[in-house]
Amino acid sequence: MNISLYLLTVLIWGTTWIALKLQLGEVAIPVSIVYRFGLAALILFVMLLASRTLQKVNRRGQLICLAQGVCLFCVNFMCFYTASRWVPTGLVAVVFSTATLWNALNARIFFKQKVARNVLTGGALGLVGLGCLFWPELSGHSASRETLIGLGLALLGTLCFSAGNMLSSLQQKAGLRPLTTNAYGMLYGAAMLCAYCVISGTPFAFEWNARYVGSLLYLVIPGSVIGFTAYLTLVGRMGPERAAYCTVLFPVVALNVSAFAEGYQWTLPALMGLVLVMIGNVLVFRKPNAVAPVGAKLA
Repeated sequence: MNISLYLLTVLIWGTTWIALKLQLGEVAIPVSIVYRFGLAALILFVMLLASRTLQKVNRRGQLICLAQGVCLFCVNFMCFYTASRWVPTGLVAVVFSTATLWNALNARIFFKQKVARNVLTGGALGLVGLGCLFWPELSGHSASRETLIGLGLALLGTLCFSAGNMLSSLQQKAGLRPLTTNAYGMLYGAAMLCAYCVISGTPFAFEWNARYVGSLLYLVIPGSVIGFTAYLTLVGRMGPERAAYCTVLFPVVALNVSAFAEGYQWTLPALMGLVLVMIGNVLVFRKPNAVAPVGAKLA
């Protein structure tokens, strides 16, 4: 079950970049995010109410849902969208992939979870591999004030994503399922961005064409309703540090799609990077060998 959820998350989030690219146009970025998570929240609530599986959430749980909405469905998306204006998407992907290590560190700090050596080693290999994959893009980008701002925003977005992972883990430990907490979190995130748009005077435009509507529906249903539910379920089952390795793998899927759709050319450094990412993936999911007690019989 975990492997199925993991592959589902990687495949979905590895292809949402196409839909995100198709969203760019007349509609402002924060408005598109409001549409995405507002619709996703509506779908989740309808599903949960129709199936009578919407869980009751007390005041403490609602406050955590609010914080989760800020971290996962509001601030981090604004940070990544804005950062992509100033730095290459490959560099943003490399920064985002540090979520594996941030999750391991935060799980240690907040939940006193011991971080397995294989998780840290696999995460580090994955980051090096991702750096190789995007090396041509990264090496050709000169540093500037905008670059530093973009990197700072990408890091802030990654930290928000990691914080949202911790909050989801906390909710699941309290018995709340991701479907319920995601519904409330997406609603809160969309509401806060909506308020921001109203205060800033951002117009609520909409493009009634197949490109925009189709990409929005893809981001709403597979990208948000299914993708976030699958991923945060993994956070509860596998732990934040292992689940976050999705952030290393989905750029690899994106590159393969790009090779088919946009003519991306694989290079030797890119292939070496792919190998490192795969090795890192094996290490992250490898269970540490248990030490047999003294006197135990050999099988």
